[in-house]
Amino acid sequence: MPEQVAGDESARVGRRAQAQARARDERHGREDAMAVTALVVGLTALVLGFLPATHFFGAVAGVVGLPLALYSQMMSATTNERWMNVIGMVASFVGAAFALRHGGFTI
Repeated sequence: MPEQVAGDESARVGRRAQAQARARDERHGREDAMAVTALVVGLTALVLGFLPATHFFGAVAGVVGLPLALYSQMMSATTNERWMNVIGMVASFVGAAFALRHGGFTI
């Protein structure tokens, strides 16, 4: 009986490793593009929100970047995409906060 349990455990671990290998080998074009876009928009919001003269555009980029990064996080398939999404989320939030501190959506 213990031999059967050990065999089931090794089969389960083997299937998990095979699934992870397939996930690494597959291409995730849409998910990669969303993660990179979320990162770029987040960093843009951070830079524009930090500069007082561009607070409006920083606020817009932050408001667009945060939901984009959240959606991209839900659709992500790899750890690299998740890292980019989290960095994009934090940068969007902080950029929007800086932009709101410098005047927000006022022109």
